[in-house]
Amino acid sequence: MKKIVLGGGCFWCTEAVFQRVKGVENVVSGFAGGDKDDDPDYRKIHNADNNHAEVVEVTYDESVISLEQLLEIFFGTHDPTTLNQPGTADMGSEYRSIILCDEDELEIAHAAKEKAQENWDKPIITEVNVLDTFYPADDSHQDFYNRNTGVGYCQVIINPKLEKFQKNFAKYMKD
Repeated sequence: MKKIVLGGGCFWCTEAVFQRVKGVENVVSGFAGGDKDDDPDYRKIHNADNNHAEVVEVTYDESVISLEQLLEIFFGTHDPTTLNQPGTADMGSEYRSIILCDEDELEIAHAAKEKAQENWDKPIITEVNVLDTFYPADDSHQDFYNRNTGVGYCQVIINPKLEKFQKNFAKYMKD
């Protein structure tokens, strides 16, 4: 199994998309990409200047889905051209578009970003960096959409994102 850490806005939204991707074995919501902090949590990253982003750690079977395909989905399910507001109601640096990977995956991530640019009129501003540390969020943030489909945020923000995923990436959907 391989892992990649992705941030494309609220981690609840990103988690809901990647949970539905064929070959994805696990998705964990959390925080990464900021200053070293032994114990970041939801309140800290939204109220402190530690620069962490809301992200998901995606564990996938590369014999079923490639990193390139995962990144195609990533760039196609959020707006990577808007600083700190990737096409949702959420705003702030914690919602920025970011890819955090192993050093040997940087070239693939940069190539995916370049390829995705063909689909956007404005420049893609997604950060691409080597992952330092991933910090899982507490249990209340895990599997959020699947446990709370009736909540307004899920209906208004996440449902349209899932519809876009289903429309544009049906070939990658789990059965």
